[in-house]
Amino acid sequence: MIREPGPEKAEVANRGTEMYQRLVKPRLRPEDKGRLVAIDVDTGAFEVADTMHAACRRLRERYPGARVWGVRAGYVAVHSFGGRRIPEEP
Repeated sequence: MIREPGPEKAEVANRGTEMYQRLVKPRLRPEDKGRLVAIDVDTGAFEVADTMHAACRRLRERYPGARVWGVRAGYVAVHSFGGRRIPEEP
């Protein structure tokens, strides 16, 4: 049996994806491709780092109650299975 994500998780995912496309992606630099982005889905604040742990830690230092969505800059997923990353469409 596959459980569907709860409404809270689905809302965070939808908001995080939308904020990444609208607010974060245009502000990323070419050298950020492949780095991890943690986004507070309530404020739109974000941090970019080499690890998700570092990005989340820095974001939560600024916004302790942040609801965080994570994404790998320039890719459609944070992690991959099978050993390759799939770049996002331009």
